[in-house]
Amino acid sequence: MGCGSCGSGTPNGCKSNGSCGTNSCNRMNAYDWLVNLPISDADQACRVIEVSFNNGSRKDYYRNSTLQFFDKGDLLTLEGVSGFDVGEVQLTGEIVRLQMKKKGVNEFSPEMKRVLRRSTDRDIEIWKQTKSREKDALVRSRAIARQLKLNMKMSQIEFQADGKKATFFYIAEDRVDFRELIKIFASEFKVKVEMRQIGARQESGKVGGIGSCGRELCCATWLTDFKSVNTAAARYQNLSINQTKLSGQCGRLKCCLNYELDTYLDALQGFPENADMLRVARGTATLIKKDIFKNLMWYVLQDSNKQYPLTIERVQKIRSLNNQNIIPEELEAVDITSSKQKEVEPEFVDLVGHITLKSLEKADKKRNQKGRDQRNQPQQRSFVPPQKQQGRQTQGAQKQGIKQQQPQQKRPPQAGQDPRRSINIKKDPNIT
Repeated sequence: MGCGSCGSGTPNGCKSNGSCGTNSCNRMNAYDWLVNLPISDADQACRVIEVSFNNGSRKDYYRNSTLQFFDKGDLLTLEGVSGFDVGEVQLTGEIVRLQMKKKGVNEFSPEMKRVLRRSTDRDIEIWKQTKSREKDALVRSRAIARQLKLNMKMSQIEFQADGKKATFFYIAEDRVDFRELIKIFASEFKVKVEMRQIGARQESGKVGGIGSCGRELCCATWLTDFKSVNTAAARYQNLSINQTKLSGQCGRLKCCLNYELDTYLDALQGFPENADMLRVARGTATLIKKDIFKNLMWYVLQDSNKQYPLTIERVQKIRSLNNQNIIPEELEAVDITSSKQKEVEPEFVDLVGHITLKSLEKADKKRNQKGRDQRNQPQQRSFVPPQKQQGRQTQGAQKQGIKQQQPQQKRPPQAGQDPRRSINIKKDPNIT
């Protein structure tokens, strides 16, 4: 089973330790930076394994009570609800102990389930047959919820490997009474039903996708802790309040609005407060935005659309004058024209016939030299036999459409005819 996204042809346990970063084989993965450290005491080593389900959309911890050591990407048969389940090894070793501490999981909890064995071919076959039922079951569950007129959306269904339990993930704005729905699901799918409510952000993480930044969604690759995001985060960063641009695929405000919020808040501490309105001789100036990169505050006057950038020192000075009921004459805006010289665009030049290649120049020189040598050499005529010359003339005449006259055959000399002459001599009868 090869990786479908990177095309490396390696299995899921390719020992990348979280550096692959693709959605198909390393979803919601953690980098194991302790994998190469030697273990000082084998008895105190962590015996808990982090196992992922559904390509990393859900993770859980299982105690390794066997004497086997498992690597990343191995399929394990795990203890389930009145049966067994199949999952993929995600992390092993000391990094698991740090992950459990981060998520508040007790390593020595007696309720932690165990690893039964390494998955056999029979276990994997049953697991694949059970997983093939999830799509049809999801369509049927949505139809049943619509018939009962419940204000909820069925997002995903996850079957246990042996098919004895099913977890239904749903989204609902308000509280939903699904007691009748559970009875119908149990009789329809012949499984033990577990209902679990998730939010829109969790659903987007399970579905996955590409964000407006061109990368995979943060909730589908690494983000597990979802914090509340409000429009104040966009105002602090001088972003336009546009729901189309600020909303993600889940329909909520993007989680990345909180990434740089602390940096903006620290930078805004150096700006004066209560400086939204400044009075000058031309009228009242209203603050429209703050530029933390250039330490400028932009104002606009009444009955004018022109924006005036002011330094922090100038704003503080005008504010102190206004507190003393003194109105300055001008705002004294800063000239922010760029000192960088503009690059002069080169004019269009017709270079046709001016650009030559060295290889072509050499070929032309050789050709010209050869022509001069042939002209300087005396012409030598080769001897052509008469038969061949006559044949050439005949062929040339035939090509030009001229009928060639056949040569007359010579007759043998008759009696009384001189063979050396071409005229007949008559014999005189008087001469004997």
